[in-house]
Amino acid sequence: MTTTISETQRRFTYYRWLIFSILALGYVLVYFHRLSPGVMALDLMESFGVGATVVGILGSAYFYPYAIMQLPAGLLSDSLGPRKSVTIFLIIAAAGATLFALSPNIQTAIAARVLVGLGVCMVFVPALKILSQWFTRGEFSMMTAILNAMGGVGVLIAAAPLAFLTERIGWRNSFFAIGAATLVLALVVWKWVRNRPDEVGLPPIIVGDETSRDAVKAIPLVSGMLLVLQNGRFWAIAIWFFFNCGVFFGLGGLWGGPYLMQVYGLSKTQAGGILNMLAVGLIIGSPVLSTLSDRVFRSRKKVMLLSALALCLTLLLPVISTDRLPFPLLYVLFYSIGMFSAAIVVIAFTATKELFPLEIAGTSVGTVNLFPFAGGAAFQPLLGYILARFTGESNAAGYRAVFIACFISAVIALISISLMKETLVSKPETK
Repeated sequence: MTTTISETQRRFTYYRWLIFSILALGYVLVYFHRLSPGVMALDLMESFGVGATVVGILGSAYFYPYAIMQLPAGLLSDSLGPRKSVTIFLIIAAAGATLFALSPNIQTAIAARVLVGLGVCMVFVPALKILSQWFTRGEFSMMTAILNAMGGVGVLIAAAPLAFLTERIGWRNSFFAIGAATLVLALVVWKWVRNRPDEVGLPPIIVGDETSRDAVKAIPLVSGMLLVLQNGRFWAIAIWFFFNCGVFFGLGGLWGGPYLMQVYGLSKTQAGGILNMLAVGLIIGSPVLSTLSDRVFRSRKKVMLLSALALCLTLLLPVISTDRLPFPLLYVLFYSIGMFSAAIVVIAFTATKELFPLEIAGTSVGTVNLFPFAGGAAFQPLLGYILARFTGESNAAGYRAVFIACFISAVIALISISLMKETLVSKPETK
């Protein structure tokens, strides 16, 4: 009997960590595809014979389907099943990456980026559904945090490693390889990932408070959305998300690489090395900011305010500098953007969930998640347009204008979050 239980436990442990590892690789690809144009922007401008504004539109094409799909993602995952959803949509992403590599013109490339954004939008939500069946509630929060941290690995790969690869084999061949890797991962998901333990003959996990969770009355999606959007306190966080993440996706996702190459004369690989600091800031910042919020300040608002202020001060550096920044400060600049513009969103999502009753907590997070990607969709072409206005002038002047726009956006985010309601309410001590 003991041997049977032990063998079952070993199989259960093996399967759930195998499934988590595969899904984590999928989330690495999500962030990789999101930020991959950053080290290739100049190559794309040359290949398609277009300017900064059009490349900004190309970069932003990823964000439109991703943003639109945030709300129906859960419903679609329920109807298709999470395993099937991840498989089908990763195949779509693979097709998009391959089409991108083959693109004969900018119009096809933009359509390909739309396909990629549509494909990877159905990874995170279905992955959470699967993990909720393989890990207990106490384990689930930690696994979600680790899954989020894997996004930082995607940022890392989209910087120096991708820069190195494109320098060796070109951006088209690189995306052929990326498309193939995405397709292979889709097949791996279909073969080895399972929605629930009982699909491989294992008992379900036992969650002590399952009854209380099921007792929560569900509210229809549209009704929940209206309740969220009618709450004035929601908009302070939503506006912060738009401008804060617009800065991250605008600089980190597209124009940071060209800035380093055109203003500082760095090679693609050297620029990628500095862009790696975005990933370092994201990976380190997530647990640090969470600890500050949960244990040190016992506040969501204070940590978000400090982070917003730090981002403003960081972006002020290239604005007030009369010359190029010292080389070491470039590492500080991009590390800070990764930490104070990307890692901080973990706290913002938690605050959004805490702002509303449990019945619409999921809807509130899904609704607010529209805004960071709307920010990315707006900022990449906006910053490209600003750069295009400086054609014929020095590169430094154009990018200084870009950083002025980002600084103004960070100030708006700071003002918005100062109007936010504190959501972490301390429980009274029991006497």
